[in-house]
Amino acid sequence: MLGIAIGIASITAILALSGGASRIVGNQIDALGGNIAVVRPGAPSNAVLNAGGQSPTQQQFASSTLTENDIDTIEEIPNITSVAPMMILSGAVKANKGTPVTTTIIASTPSLADTNNLTLREGQFLDPNLSPYTTVIGAQLSVDVFGTEDSIGKIITIRGQSFTIIGILKRDNNPINYNGVDFDSSAIISREAGRSLNQGALQIQQINLRSDSIATLDQVIIDTNKALLKNHFGEADFGVLSGDKIAEPTNRLFSVIAAATTAIAAISLLVGGIGIMNIMLVSVAERTREIGIRKALGASNADIVAQFLIESLALSIGGGIGGYVIGYILALGVSTFLPFDPVLTWGIALTAAVVSIVIGTLFGLYPAIRAARKDPIDALRQYD
Repeated sequence: MLGIAIGIASITAILALSGGASRIVGNQIDALGGNIAVVRPGAPSNAVLNAGGQSPTQQQFASSTLTENDIDTIEEIPNITSVAPMMILSGAVKANKGTPVTTTIIASTPSLADTNNLTLREGQFLDPNLSPYTTVIGAQLSVDVFGTEDSIGKIITIRGQSFTIIGILKRDNNPINYNGVDFDSSAIISREAGRSLNQGALQIQQINLRSDSIATLDQVIIDTNKALLKNHFGEADFGVLSGDKIAEPTNRLFSVIAAATTAIAAISLLVGGIGIMNIMLVSVAERTREIGIRKALGASNADIVAQFLIESLALSIGGGIGGYVIGYILALGVSTFLPFDPVLTWGIALTAAVVSIVIGTLFGLYPAIRAARKDPIDALRQYD
Protein backbone atom coordinates (compact mmCIF):
# COMPACT_ATOMS: atom_id res chain seq x y z
CA MET A 1 0.00 0.00 0.00
CA LEU A 2 2.89 2.35 0.77
CA GLY A 3 4.42 1.75 -2.65
CA ILE A 4 1.09 2.45 -4.35
CA ALA A 5 0.55 5.53 -2.18
CA ILE A 6 3.96 6.96 -3.09
CA GLY A 7 3.37 6.37 -6.80
CA ILE A 8 -0.14 7.84 -6.81
CA ALA A 9 1.00 10.79 -4.67
CA SER A 10 3.77 11.55 -7.16
CA ILE A 11 1.46 11.36 -10.17
CA THR A 12 -1.22 13.45 -8.43
CA ALA A 13 1.24 16.17 -7.46
CA ILE A 14 2.77 16.24 -10.94
CA LEU A 15 -0.58 16.47 -12.73
CA ALA A 16 -1.93 19.07 -10.29
CA LEU A 17 1.13 21.31 -10.64
CA SER A 18 1.48 20.92 -14.41
CA GLY A 19 -2.23 21.64 -14.78
CA GLY A 20 -1.84 24.80 -12.73
CA ALA A 21 1.14 25.88 -14.81
CA SER A 22 -0.74 25.21 -18.04
CA ARG A 23 -3.73 27.24 -16.88
CA ILE A 24 -1.75 30.27 -15.79
CA VAL A 25 -1.24 31.61 -19.31
CA GLY A 26 -4.86 30.98 -20.28
CA ASN A 27 -6.01 32.78 -17.15
CA GLN A 28 -3.77 35.72 -18.01
CA ILE A 29 -5.35 35.98 -21.46
CA ASP A 30 -8.82 35.92 -19.89
CA ALA A 31 -7.78 38.55 -17.34
CA LEU A 32 -6.68 40.81 -20.19
CA GLY A 33 -10.22 40.70 -21.53
CA GLY A 34 -9.94 37.79 -23.94
CA ASN A 35 -9.41 40.17 -26.88
CA ILE A 36 -5.66 39.65 -27.23
CA ALA A 37 -3.92 38.05 -30.22
CA VAL A 38 -0.23 37.65 -30.99
CA VAL A 39 1.68 37.39 -34.24
CA ARG A 40 4.73 35.16 -34.09
CA PRO A 41 7.32 34.40 -36.77
CA GLY A 42 7.67 31.04 -38.45
CA ALA A 43 5.12 28.66 -39.98
CA PRO A 44 2.00 28.15 -37.81
CA SER A 45 3.15 24.69 -36.66
CA ASN A 46 6.50 26.10 -35.56
CA ALA A 47 5.00 29.27 -34.15
CA VAL A 48 3.53 27.21 -31.34
CA LEU A 49 6.50 25.21 -30.12
CA ASN A 50 9.43 23.44 -31.69
CA ALA A 51 10.57 19.95 -30.85
CA GLY A 52 13.19 21.25 -28.45
CA GLY A 53 10.65 22.91 -26.20
CA GLN A 54 11.82 26.45 -26.89
CA SER A 55 9.43 29.35 -26.69
CA PRO A 56 8.71 31.10 -30.00
CA THR A 57 10.64 34.21 -28.98
CA GLN A 58 13.75 32.13 -28.31
CA GLN A 59 13.27 29.89 -31.33
CA GLN A 60 12.93 32.70 -33.85
CA PHE A 61 15.39 35.11 -32.27
CA ALA A 62 17.80 35.11 -35.18
CA SER A 63 15.37 34.31 -38.00
CA SER A 64 12.28 36.43 -37.43
CA THR A 65 10.15 36.94 -40.52
CA LEU A 66 8.28 39.89 -39.01
CA THR A 67 9.16 43.40 -40.17
CA GLU A 68 8.35 47.02 -39.32
CA ASN A 69 6.14 47.06 -42.41
CA ASP A 70 4.04 44.35 -40.74
CA ILE A 71 3.57 46.60 -37.71
CA ASP A 72 2.39 49.48 -39.88
CA THR A 73 0.03 47.15 -41.77
CA ILE A 74 -1.54 45.77 -38.58
CA GLU A 75 -2.06 49.27 -37.17
CA GLU A 76 -4.28 50.08 -40.18
CA ILE A 77 -6.62 47.09 -39.67
CA PRO A 78 -10.08 48.07 -38.39
CA ASN A 79 -11.14 47.24 -34.80
CA ILE A 80 -7.56 47.07 -33.50
CA THR A 81 -6.95 49.43 -30.58
CA SER A 82 -3.34 48.58 -29.65
CA VAL A 83 -0.35 47.13 -31.46
CA ALA A 84 2.88 46.42 -29.56
CA PRO A 85 5.91 44.84 -31.26
CA MET A 86 8.43 43.06 -29.09
CA MET A 87 12.10 42.82 -29.87
CA ILE A 88 13.78 40.61 -27.28
CA LEU A 89 17.44 41.27 -26.51
CA SER A 90 19.75 39.89 -23.89
CA GLY A 91 22.36 42.05 -22.27
CA ALA A 92 24.03 43.30 -19.14
CA VAL A 93 22.42 46.16 -17.25
CA LYS A 94 24.68 48.09 -14.92
CA ALA A 95 24.85 51.32 -12.97
CA ASN A 96 27.94 53.48 -12.54
CA LYS A 97 28.97 51.32 -9.62
CA GLY A 98 28.08 47.74 -8.97
CA THR A 99 28.05 44.38 -10.70
CA PRO A 100 26.41 44.11 -14.15
CA VAL A 101 23.13 42.17 -14.15
CA THR A 102 22.36 40.05 -17.20
CA THR A 103 18.68 40.29 -18.02
CA THR A 104 16.08 40.60 -20.77
CA ILE A 105 15.75 43.86 -22.69
CA ILE A 106 12.45 44.45 -24.48
CA ALA A 107 12.32 47.00 -27.29
CA SER A 108 8.73 48.03 -27.85
CA THR A 109 6.25 50.92 -27.97
CA PRO A 110 4.00 52.63 -25.40
CA SER A 111 1.18 50.25 -26.47
CA LEU A 112 2.96 47.40 -24.67
CA ALA A 113 1.50 48.63 -21.39
CA ASP A 114 -2.02 48.26 -22.80
CA THR A 115 -1.60 44.85 -24.44
CA ASN A 116 -0.08 43.41 -21.25
CA ASN A 117 -1.88 45.43 -18.57
CA LEU A 118 1.46 46.58 -17.18
CA THR A 119 1.02 48.68 -14.05
CA LEU A 120 3.53 51.26 -12.91
CA ARG A 121 4.70 51.38 -9.32
CA GLU A 122 5.91 54.91 -9.93
CA GLY A 123 6.95 57.15 -12.80
CA GLN A 124 5.64 56.88 -16.35
CA PHE A 125 5.76 54.49 -19.28
CA LEU A 126 7.52 54.97 -22.61
CA ASP A 127 6.58 58.19 -24.35
CA PRO A 128 7.41 59.07 -27.99
CA ASN A 129 7.79 62.71 -26.93
CA LEU A 130 10.67 61.83 -24.62
CA SER A 131 14.19 60.86 -25.50
CA PRO A 132 14.40 57.36 -27.05
CA TYR A 133 17.07 56.56 -24.47
CA THR A 134 14.68 56.29 -21.56
CA THR A 135 13.66 53.03 -19.97
CA VAL A 136 11.07 51.41 -17.72
CA ILE A 137 12.42 48.59 -15.55
CA GLY A 138 10.94 45.88 -13.38
CA ALA A 139 10.96 46.25 -9.61
CA GLN A 140 13.23 43.23 -9.16
CA LEU A 141 15.73 44.53 -11.71
CA SER A 142 15.81 47.83 -9.82
CA VAL A 143 16.63 45.93 -6.62
CA ASP A 144 19.29 43.83 -8.39
CA VAL A 145 21.04 46.87 -9.87
CA PHE A 146 20.54 49.56 -7.22
CA GLY A 147 19.48 47.62 -4.13
CA THR A 148 16.17 49.49 -3.98
CA GLU A 149 12.93 49.82 -5.92
CA ASP A 150 13.24 53.62 -5.81
CA SER A 151 15.45 54.28 -8.81
CA ILE A 152 13.49 56.86 -10.84
CA GLY A 153 15.86 59.30 -12.57
CA LYS A 154 18.91 57.09 -12.19
CA ILE A 155 21.09 56.06 -15.12
CA ILE A 156 21.77 52.52 -16.30
CA THR A 157 23.98 51.36 -19.13
CA ILE A 158 22.85 48.77 -21.69
CA ARG A 159 25.33 47.65 -24.33
CA GLY A 160 27.37 50.80 -23.79
CA GLN A 161 24.38 53.15 -24.13
CA SER A 162 23.12 55.18 -21.18
CA PHE A 163 19.39 55.11 -20.37
CA THR A 164 17.45 57.23 -17.89
CA ILE A 165 14.92 55.32 -15.77
CA ILE A 166 11.52 57.01 -16.05
CA GLY A 167 9.32 54.26 -14.61
CA ILE A 168 9.31 51.27 -12.27
CA LEU A 169 6.82 48.47 -12.96
CA LYS A 170 4.65 47.18 -10.16
CA ARG A 171 5.58 43.63 -9.22
CA ASP A 172 3.62 41.11 -11.25
CA ASN A 173 5.10 37.88 -9.84
CA ASN A 174 4.24 36.10 -13.08
CA PRO A 175 7.46 34.86 -14.70
CA ILE A 176 5.28 32.48 -16.75
CA ASN A 177 3.31 34.44 -19.33
CA TYR A 178 2.43 34.46 -23.00
CA ASN A 179 5.31 36.82 -23.81
CA GLY A 180 7.96 34.45 -22.49
CA VAL A 181 9.65 37.17 -20.41
CA ASP A 182 9.67 38.08 -16.72
CA PHE A 183 8.69 41.75 -16.62
CA ASP A 184 9.76 42.00 -12.97
CA SER A 185 13.38 41.50 -14.04
CA SER A 186 13.31 43.15 -17.47
CA ALA A 187 14.13 46.54 -18.94
CA ILE A 188 11.76 48.03 -21.51
CA ILE A 189 13.20 50.47 -24.03
CA SER A 190 11.84 52.21 -27.10
CA ARG A 191 11.76 50.62 -30.53
CA GLU A 192 14.22 53.20 -31.83
CA ALA A 193 16.68 52.45 -29.02
CA GLY A 194 16.36 48.72 -29.69
CA ARG A 195 17.20 49.26 -33.34
CA SER A 196 20.23 51.31 -32.34
CA LEU A 197 21.48 48.63 -29.93
CA ASN A 198 21.09 45.96 -32.64
CA GLN A 199 23.26 47.66 -35.28
CA GLY A 200 20.32 49.34 -36.97
CA ALA A 201 18.19 46.20 -37.43
CA LEU A 202 14.85 45.61 -35.71
CA GLN A 203 14.39 41.89 -35.09
CA ILE A 204 10.75 41.49 -34.05
CA GLN A 205 10.02 38.27 -32.20
CA GLN A 206 6.35 38.97 -31.46
CA ILE A 207 3.61 41.49 -32.16
CA ASN A 208 0.86 41.82 -29.56
CA LEU A 209 -2.46 43.27 -30.65
CA ARG A 210 -5.73 44.04 -28.90
CA SER A 211 -9.11 44.27 -30.59
CA ASP A 212 -11.81 46.63 -29.40
CA SER A 213 -13.91 43.66 -28.15
CA ILE A 214 -14.02 39.87 -27.97
CA ALA A 215 -16.74 39.90 -30.62
CA THR A 216 -14.44 41.46 -33.22
CA LEU A 217 -11.33 39.42 -32.39
CA ASP A 218 -12.04 36.61 -34.89
CA GLN A 219 -12.50 39.10 -37.73
CA VAL A 220 -9.36 40.95 -36.66
CA ILE A 221 -7.39 37.69 -36.86
CA ILE A 222 -8.77 36.96 -40.33
CA ASP A 223 -7.94 40.48 -41.53
CA THR A 224 -4.46 40.30 -39.98
CA ASN A 225 -3.73 37.00 -41.71
CA LYS A 226 -4.85 38.37 -45.08
CA ALA A 227 -2.88 41.60 -44.71
CA LEU A 228 0.33 39.88 -43.62
CA LEU A 229 0.07 37.30 -46.38
CA LYS A 230 0.19 40.17 -48.87
CA ASN A 231 3.27 41.57 -47.14
CA HIS A 232 4.94 38.16 -47.20
CA PHE A 233 4.07 37.45 -50.87
CA GLY A 234 1.59 34.74 -50.00
CA GLU A 235 3.97 32.76 -47.78
CA ALA A 236 2.53 31.86 -44.37
CA ASP A 237 5.81 32.24 -42.50
CA PHE A 238 4.03 33.61 -39.44
CA GLY A 239 1.22 32.64 -37.08
CA VAL A 240 -1.63 34.72 -35.66
CA LEU A 241 -2.68 33.12 -32.39
CA SER A 242 -5.40 33.82 -29.82
CA GLY A 243 -6.98 32.20 -26.76
CA ASP A 244 -5.67 28.74 -25.93
CA LYS A 245 -3.36 28.80 -28.97
CA ILE A 246 -1.26 31.50 -27.29
CA ALA A 247 -0.82 29.26 -24.26
CA GLU A 248 0.18 26.16 -26.24
CA PRO A 249 3.96 26.69 -25.94
CA THR A 250 3.72 26.68 -22.14
CA ASN A 251 1.13 23.90 -22.10
CA ARG A 252 3.15 21.60 -24.31
CA LEU A 253 6.36 22.26 -22.44
CA PHE A 254 4.77 21.40 -19.10
CA SER A 255 3.08 18.37 -20.68
CA VAL A 256 6.48 17.04 -21.72
CA ILE A 257 7.86 17.65 -18.22
CA ALA A 258 4.79 16.01 -16.65
CA ALA A 259 5.10 12.96 -18.92
CA ALA A 260 8.78 12.50 -18.06
CA THR A 261 8.27 12.82 -14.31
CA THR A 262 5.18 10.60 -14.42
CA ALA A 263 7.26 7.87 -16.05
CA ILE A 264 9.67 8.10 -13.12
CA ALA A 265 6.77 7.93 -10.66
CA ALA A 266 5.54 4.81 -12.43
CA ILE A 267 8.58 2.96 -11.07
CA SER A 268 7.15 3.36 -7.57
CA LEU A 269 3.83 1.96 -8.81
CA LEU A 270 5.64 -1.04 -10.29
CA VAL A 271 7.37 -1.66 -6.96
CA GLY A 272 4.06 -1.29 -5.14
CA GLY A 273 2.38 -3.69 -7.55
CA ILE A 274 5.07 -6.31 -7.05
CA GLY A 275 4.68 -5.85 -3.29
CA ILE A 276 0.94 -6.51 -3.57
CA MET A 277 1.56 -9.64 -5.64
CA ASN A 278 4.08 -10.96 -3.13
CA ILE A 279 1.83 -10.34 -0.12
CA MET A 280 -1.08 -11.98 -1.93
CA LEU A 281 1.05 -15.03 -2.76
CA VAL A 282 1.95 -15.30 0.93
CA SER A 283 -1.74 -14.97 1.79
CA VAL A 284 -2.64 -17.77 -0.63
CA ALA A 285 0.01 -20.03 0.89
CA GLU A 286 -1.17 -19.32 4.45
CA ARG A 287 -4.85 -19.84 3.62
CA THR A 288 -4.55 -23.04 1.62
CA ARG A 289 -6.83 -24.96 4.02
CA GLU A 290 -9.42 -22.13 3.87
CA ILE A 291 -9.40 -22.38 0.08
CA GLY A 292 -9.86 -26.17 0.29
CA ILE A 293 -12.81 -25.83 2.69
CA ARG A 294 -14.50 -23.21 0.50
CA LYS A 295 -14.09 -25.30 -2.65
CA ALA A 296 -15.28 -28.44 -0.83
CA LEU A 297 -18.44 -26.55 0.20
CA GLY A 298 -19.14 -25.60 -3.41
CA ALA A 299 -17.14 -22.44 -4.17
CA SER A 300 -16.21 -22.23 -7.85
CA ASN A 301 -12.86 -21.17 -9.25
CA ALA A 302 -14.45 -17.82 -10.16
CA ASP A 303 -15.49 -17.34 -6.52
CA ILE A 304 -11.92 -17.91 -5.33
CA VAL A 305 -10.48 -15.58 -8.01
CA ALA A 306 -13.00 -12.88 -7.06
CA GLN A 307 -12.16 -13.23 -3.36
CA PHE A 308 -8.44 -12.67 -3.81
CA LEU A 309 -8.87 -10.03 -6.50
CA ILE A 310 -11.10 -8.03 -4.16
CA GLU A 311 -8.46 -8.22 -1.45
CA SER A 312 -5.77 -7.13 -3.92
CA LEU A 313 -7.96 -4.25 -5.11
CA ALA A 314 -8.63 -3.23 -1.52
CA LEU A 315 -4.89 -2.91 -0.91
CA SER A 316 -4.31 -1.01 -4.14
CA ILE A 317 -7.31 1.34 -3.86
CA GLY A 318 -6.53 2.00 -0.20
CA GLY A 319 -3.01 3.01 -1.17
CA GLY A 320 -4.41 5.06 -4.07
CA ILE A 321 -6.78 7.05 -1.84
CA GLY A 322 -4.00 7.77 0.62
CA GLY A 323 -1.64 8.71 -2.21
CA TYR A 324 -4.22 11.02 -3.79
CA VAL A 325 -4.64 12.97 -0.56
CA ILE A 326 -0.88 13.08 0.10
CA GLY A 327 -0.27 14.17 -3.50
CA TYR A 328 -2.51 17.21 -3.19
CA ILE A 329 -1.01 18.15 0.15
CA LEU A 330 2.44 17.92 -1.48
CA ALA A 331 1.29 19.98 -4.49
CA LEU A 332 -0.14 22.69 -2.22
CA GLY A 333 3.10 22.81 -0.27
CA VAL A 334 5.25 23.09 -3.41
CA SER A 335 2.94 25.74 -4.91
CA THR A 336 3.77 28.14 -2.07
CA PHE A 337 7.17 28.57 -3.80
CA LEU A 338 5.65 28.90 -7.29
CA PRO A 339 3.64 31.66 -9.02
CA PHE A 340 0.61 29.41 -9.57
CA ASP A 341 -1.73 27.10 -7.65
CA PRO A 342 -2.31 23.40 -8.34
CA VAL A 343 -5.55 22.45 -10.04
CA LEU A 344 -8.16 20.14 -8.53
CA THR A 345 -10.01 18.27 -11.26
CA TRP A 346 -12.08 15.13 -11.64
CA GLY A 347 -9.65 14.03 -14.33
CA ILE A 348 -6.80 13.70 -11.83
CA ALA A 349 -9.03 11.83 -9.38
CA LEU A 350 -10.16 9.50 -12.17
CA THR A 351 -6.55 8.92 -13.21
CA ALA A 352 -5.58 8.00 -9.65
CA ALA A 353 -8.58 5.64 -9.37
CA VAL A 354 -7.94 3.95 -12.72
CA VAL A 355 -4.23 3.48 -12.02
CA SER A 356 -5.00 1.98 -8.60
CA ILE A 357 -7.58 -0.42 -10.05
CA VAL A 358 -5.30 -1.49 -12.91
CA ILE A 359 -2.35 -2.11 -10.57
CA GLY A 360 -4.52 -4.04 -8.12
CA THR A 361 -6.02 -6.16 -10.91
CA LEU A 362 -2.81 -6.88 -12.82
CA PHE A 363 -0.72 -7.80 -9.82
CA GLY A 364 -3.51 -9.58 -7.96
CA LEU A 365 -4.64 -11.73 -10.86
CA TYR A 366 -1.78 -14.25 -10.74
CA PRO A 367 -2.13 -15.01 -6.98
CA ALA A 368 -5.92 -15.25 -7.42
CA ILE A 369 -5.64 -17.71 -10.30
CA ARG A 370 -3.05 -19.71 -8.39
CA ALA A 371 -5.44 -19.94 -5.42
CA ALA A 372 -8.36 -20.99 -7.66
CA ARG A 373 -6.36 -23.82 -9.24
CA LYS A 374 -5.64 -25.53 -5.94
CA ASP A 375 -7.16 -28.97 -5.64
CA PRO A 376 -9.58 -29.01 -2.66
CA ILE A 377 -8.47 -32.48 -1.47
CA ASP A 378 -4.77 -31.60 -1.54
CA ALA A 379 -5.56 -28.27 0.12
CA LEU A 380 -7.43 -30.00 2.98
CA ARG A 381 -4.66 -32.55 3.47
CA GLN A 382 -1.91 -29.92 3.76
CA TYR A 383 -2.25 -29.40 7.54
CA ASP A 384 -3.34 -32.94 8.46
